[in-house]
Amino acid sequence: MESCDASHQIIADLLCAHTGQELTPSRQWRVKTALAGVFRERGISNVDQLACLLAAPGEQDLIRDVIEALLNNETYFFRDRPTFDQLPGDILPLLAQRRQQRRKLRIWSAGCSTGQEVHSLAIQFAEQAHLWKGWAIDILGTDISRKAIAAAGSNLYTQFEIQRGLGVAQMLRHFDETADGWHFRRDTPCTIRFRRHNVLDAPPEPDRFDLILCRNVLLYFGKETRQRAFARLHSALAGDGFLMLGAGETVVGHTRIFEPSQNRPSLYQPVDAEPGQPLRLAG
Repeated sequence: MESCDASHQIIADLLCAHTGQELTPSRQWRVKTALAGVFRERGISNVDQLACLLAAPGEQDLIRDVIEALLNNETYFFRDRPTFDQLPGDILPLLAQRRQQRRKLRIWSAGCSTGQEVHSLAIQFAEQAHLWKGWAIDILGTDISRKAIAAAGSNLYTQFEIQRGLGVAQMLRHFDETADGWHFRRDTPCTIRFRRHNVLDAPPEPDRFDLILCRNVLLYFGKETRQRAFARLHSALAGDGFLMLGAGETVVGHTRIFEPSQNRPSLYQPVDAEPGQPLRLAG
């Protein structure tokens, strides 16, 4: 193996060990671009030099910065809108019927990045506020990236970010323009929270969620890691709840503990494991 290949492997192993994500050969092109800021700030000239520094003791700050830089935080408001629009038109009314007695709804956005998905959900509830009067709606957004979660918790977006996925009317209705950017106006019937969490770890809270969105997260996992993620999501979801994946993701051929929700693209429902049997996945 050539030196550069070995250096890329060191970085890939580091990312996998800390996040579970795979840096496959087809994604290695991202390394120099993603790490350009780290190179510049630390005076590092190439990947080989970085690999040597990462192998040295006492470089925890560098390791953290490299991992943060390699995480893909691409997101925007109402991403894959046709899929997203199934929620107020179908899924949320159905869950409202099922939860009518307790009038509580718990939603988890796993891998929420800088928060646009969570705020998109909150906007949907705000635009149907008359239907949710008297309800307790809790939306938890989590991500493994410290920087992304900090940005999400600020409820603040740049001009570029606010224009991605939102129409002008929604911008003006739900955000205030300030000197620092566009600030989300939290006049919704929802409680919004953000927390750092890895989807491969135990669920972030003991109570089960009625709806989980985990979109474009599993794409970066290998087979075994993806199986672990499915098991975690299954343990966090109510038996009659729904899981939404990204448009390029599916449970088919990957797991037997979720099944497609009929005529609902990208939406899945949990399947109970056989009594006394551990949760197992296809393959």
